Amino acid sequence: MFSLTEGCGCVSFGSGRRARSMGDDSSSCRSSEIEQEIPKKLGKRVLSGECTMKALAPFLKFWKRDDVSMTKAERTMKAAILIQQWYRRYLARMEVRRRYTWTIFQSIEYAGEQDQVKLYNFFNALLTHMRDTTGRLSSERTSRTASVLEQVFSEESDEGGGIDETAPPKSRGPDIEFPLKKKDVDLLIEMFRKKKHRLHPKYVAQILKEAAQTLKRLPNINVATTSISSQITICGDLHGKLDDLLVIFHKNGLPSTENPYIFNGDFVDRGKKSLEVFLLLLACILAFPGGVYLNRGNHEDLIMNARYGFIREVHQKYRHNAERLLKLVENVYRWLPLATIINNRVFVVHGGISDTTDLDMVKSLEREKYVSLLRPPVAENSAPGAETIDKVEWKQVFDILWSDPQCIGGCVANALRGAGTYFGPDVTESFLLKNKLSFIVRSHECKPGGYEILHNGNVITIFSASNYYELGSNKGAYLKLRGNALERQFVQYTAAVSRTRRLTFRQKVGLVESSAMRELHSHIVMARRTLEATFRCMDKDQSGFISVSDWCFAMEETTHLGLPWRMLKDKLVRTEPDSRRVRYMDTFDLSATKFGMKSDTQTVVETLYKNKQSLEAIFKILDKDNSGYITLEEFSEACQLIGKYMPNPLTQEQLVDICRLMDINKDGLVDLNEFLESFRLAEKNLHEEELQLEEINAT
Repeated sequence: MFSLTEGCGCVSFGSGRRARSMGDDSSSCRSSEIEQEIPKKLGKRVLSGECTMKALAPFLKFWKRDDVSMTKAERTMKAAILIQQWYRRYLARMEVRRRYTWTIFQSIEYAGEQDQVKLYNFFNALLTHMRDTTGRLSSERTSRTASVLEQVFSEESDEGGGIDETAPPKSRGPDIEFPLKKKDVDLLIEMFRKKKHRLHPKYVAQILKEAAQTLKRLPNINVATTSISSQITICGDLHGKLDDLLVIFHKNGLPSTENPYIFNGDFVDRGKKSLEVFLLLLACILAFPGGVYLNRGNHEDLIMNARYGFIREVHQKYRHNAERLLKLVENVYRWLPLATIINNRVFVVHGGISDTTDLDMVKSLEREKYVSLLRPPVAENSAPGAETIDKVEWKQVFDILWSDPQCIGGCVANALRGAGTYFGPDVTESFLLKNKLSFIVRSHECKPGGYEILHNGNVITIFSASNYYELGSNKGAYLKLRGNALERQFVQYTAAVSRTRRLTFRQKVGLVESSAMRELHSHIVMARRTLEATFRCMDKDQSGFISVSDWCFAMEETTHLGLPWRMLKDKLVRTEPDSRRVRYMDTFDLSATKFGMKSDTQTVVETLYKNKQSLEAIFKILDKDNSGYITLEEFSEACQLIGKYMPNPLTQEQLVDICRLMDINKDGLVDLNEFLESFRLAEKNLHEEELQLEEINAT
């Protein structure tokens, strides 16, 4: 955030100090002549932006005079003021770029979460409104989970052979002993840091099992105190960023009863070391009793993990044991506490609150029932054998894990994320007064400086994953509360300092901007069909050009990202010099944007196909007679329901036509293999079309 200082209006950031790289740039513009001619105090104030207009008044009378008639001191003063004006404009431009880049990242991130909520609303609509043909009861799922606890875990090997876990491990990783001690945590840190070995799956399973048993004994809301330690450290989202966790432990020390930590959810997803972060935190719980408190976040949910990478990571690292390990992970998730209260004064929770949040209800509910919060409550008579979940209780948990604060009063649905609420200062004040609390510490949102203070100091956001969107995009931070007065101390840091230190402010902004534009372009490509149709409708004479206003309107109506499209126009499309109209097909052209596509970009279709179990469940629901085939009649019956949950509803004829396309062997029936293959081919064809389009544009 930048502000104008009194007088000259120089840009200042945060504490008012300039970035080091910017200070170096300005100092390089000074000459020895300037230092000699301008009185020392005044010259220093002019160049640093601290000089007031009143102090400069005697020197401004020469401004309109010719350079020839000016004295040397007057020319020097004019040059200094011009440099200062250029510097202010330069910083302002960089700040504008940083702000719209940040908006792009957050809009795309929240749109992805909203898509995930919609996707599972669709799945559950099928489960609720159509006859359950799977015959799988929740009790069966529980028994399967219980059986996993007793299974033997095989060593990972290229050949895929299973080895009894009682045999000496061949993984060459460290042998850790249970119950875990500090030396075992040190071994894990050293192994994860050096990246030389992989922990044997039997040790992974043992950590998950023992952690679940420990968490099961904890209340829904942890009770922490500073009476013994005189301090407590609160960390926000880590999102698989192992480097950040190691930086925290290096700067602040390992957990202990004298140095307790609260980790406020979202340990996994997005980062490449989610499993290592999760295991290390669970190991700390086991090795340092009373030294670590874990709160559940909205990403401690296998449905979220299917989209944002954690499940894929486990399959890559432990492909022979992945399914069994994920069952144990799910068991840990369900027993994670929902919040922590410090000294009966500070409420620490991942998301936030709503105007209906009732801590007494949160304390008394059965948290183990909420395996995934994205599965809506099930009424008592709606599905045979399904676990009954009370809707009011479910909303309590949903709100505290998904909500965000807002500057205006009131409490409204969080339309941006598609889940939780936006709560205002009045809601916060009422909640604190009712529960006799002083303030709230929450996470859930990335902040440029790693933290943010809102609602007159009553709400603090802590985010501990630095470089979250891109290298140099943001700092990480943690909060230390000291003494009985709970004095606040914010500690900021950046992982990979050696790489970020070499970058100037301009390079950092440019790097983050490039990454943001790549993400935005991938989002636009996913909506290409609808966007292109909208553009062509607006292009009455089929000239290939539309007005800037029409282009901006179409982009927002289709993507719903809430971005400053007029400002982004020059980054995405080219305009006609004379009429200033937009060549709209450039919107889908990578070469026009000059930004490459990331190789790991994942579409919804790809996510669906990789989540094979969900597709199989949908197939069995559609296959009403359990014949192993979907007929046109069965698919037609589901068409009306499916149309309600699609972002761009198709007609029933179009949906039936999709079913015919799925029938690869043209026997009038769609079996499971054809159903799965259709999703894979759809993604493959879309990718090939994009490559062909790029080749055509290149020629």
